[in-house]
Amino acid sequence: MSAPILTYRDGQLFRDAQPHRILAGAIHYFRVHPEQWQDRLRRLKAMGANTVDTYVAWNFHQPKEDQAPDFTGWRDLGRFIDIAAEEGLDVIVRPGPYICAEWDNAGFPAWLTAIPGIGLRCNDPVFTGAIEKWFDALLPIIATRQAAQGGPVVALQVENEYGSYGDDAEYIHWNKTALTERGITETLFTADGGNDYFLDGGSVPDIWATATLGSRGDEAVATWERRRPGEPFFNVEFWGGWFDHWNEHHHTRPAAEAASEMRKMLDLGGHVCVYMAHGGTNFGLGSGANHNGTHIEPTVTSYDSDAPIAENGELTEKFHAMRTEFFRAQGLEGVQLPELDTELLAAPAVLPAQSVSVSAGKDLLELVRATAAPVKSVKPLSFEDLGLDGGLVLYRAQAVLPGLVDAPKETPLKILGLHDRAYVWVNGAFMGVLDDTTAEQGLTVTGTGATATLEILVENVGRINYGPLFGQGKGILGGVLVNQRYTFHWEQIPVALEAWGSAELEELATATFDAETPADTYLEFPGFTKGFVWINGFLLGRYWEIGPQKTLYVPAPLIQTGSNVIKVLELGKAGAKIELRAQADLGEGEPEATIEAAELPA
Repeated sequence: MSAPILTYRDGQLFRDAQPHRILAGAIHYFRVHPEQWQDRLRRLKAMGANTVDTYVAWNFHQPKEDQAPDFTGWRDLGRFIDIAAEEGLDVIVRPGPYICAEWDNAGFPAWLTAIPGIGLRCNDPVFTGAIEKWFDALLPIIATRQAAQGGPVVALQVENEYGSYGDDAEYIHWNKTALTERGITETLFTADGGNDYFLDGGSVPDIWATATLGSRGDEAVATWERRRPGEPFFNVEFWGGWFDHWNEHHHTRPAAEAASEMRKMLDLGGHVCVYMAHGGTNFGLGSGANHNGTHIEPTVTSYDSDAPIAENGELTEKFHAMRTEFFRAQGLEGVQLPELDTELLAAPAVLPAQSVSVSAGKDLLELVRATAAPVKSVKPLSFEDLGLDGGLVLYRAQAVLPGLVDAPKETPLKILGLHDRAYVWVNGAFMGVLDDTTAEQGLTVTGTGATATLEILVENVGRINYGPLFGQGKGILGGVLVNQRYTFHWEQIPVALEAWGSAELEELATATFDAETPADTYLEFPGFTKGFVWINGFLLGRYWEIGPQKTLYVPAPLIQTGSNVIKVLELGKAGAKIELRAQADLGEGEPEATIEAAELPA
């Protein structure tokens, strides 16, 4: 077996037997258009980094169990690693299988987490058996690119922030064995929050333990000296910024404060990976969700994360502040810093700002009724029962609504176990919207003792990626009550948005614009409520009037010379125009002074 290129002794890290400092940044290939991979990696290198870190999102490669994992095109992880090598970067791969990352279902395919009775993130043979098959497909791509084989991969992570979830040390060791049995010879490490609590659950004696935290790094270094003597301190996720949920303020972190916190760890001899160096975008239905104990908190489409390299690749004030610290850690300061390429300093090209008119599409209810053949059941079926990982499901049933013709009666219509958001019609008339906080209280419907048609369109707003509710199903999981009476015998129409092609998109609201040359743009939806948007057939992501995010980033590779087509599936009220903006508007909010280690890890 080849010796790993990274080794450590007495707290000192070595690369090929020479003292070494990891100065890294995280970039996720699945959040960046592949035609921009090289540009973003080049910018990371210009920041003074010597290493790029990426997660691997299983559900990005294998959303359906009966389909082989896909490693082509946007999913070509090997190409991303190869480009990093071309740019002179080492690569750290974090294959999970749990990644959190504010990514839908923490990277797990919904078909796996939906298996009845499965034990998630523990030594359950059903769970580990599925991972073995996935690793059989994934790991050869990584193993052949290890440093021992002349490639750039210098380390891999075992699981991810396990101390935030469980305490099955056997499972952690199983993960290690699953990697080494498939040809992984480079250094392995675990990653957990920066205090004793997280280390208690997630670290094991024979695997290098690394940290994830955004502040109080000096305290974490002291904890590591006490708990993990002889190991180098590596903050593999330094949260220099933070992500946003819908219906909250936009998070930012002052550049000087973030750089100062990073300097503390570097001055103490630590190693740092900036999470995120470049956040990118939760394209399609990729954004995940958290749960605060009361309600779900879906993540916005942008994953800019107030990163040093902005969503559009622009070099921010934070880039320059962190660049100073990275080069200072290499013994270079002030005028000694290498000059930045003028091409990198230039603002990315954008299309001219303009308004484009929207032509109306087919009525929402009429549209989804015709999407697919209905599936019949006695009780409502979940998304997972229907083989659907994301998108929408239309539920339809007949129910008698209490009352008399000459004495109509108001009755509550309730949904038990709603995940996540429901649009309700009775006899074709729209009644309102329910979510996971209002569904069991219900909404009021009026009946005359006659049978009525109930139609409930349920939206999956993003699968939970962190905490004990990770793996939770979607749809109507409990049932529908007319007052206290269950309604049985349902039809379900799955709406697989990510599979929609030209035939389905033809029915949507449409806007067009011309471009002389492909360039970035930002879409804004004044007067619209909530929905999904496609650009030239590509599902860009979600928009929602509640913010904070107001514009959606469209990278230049998605723009065509000549005519471009925007398609919109609006779930509420549609506007008359779509705005193409010249810059991003991710919302307003108060800067975050610090990001505590106890906050939700990424």
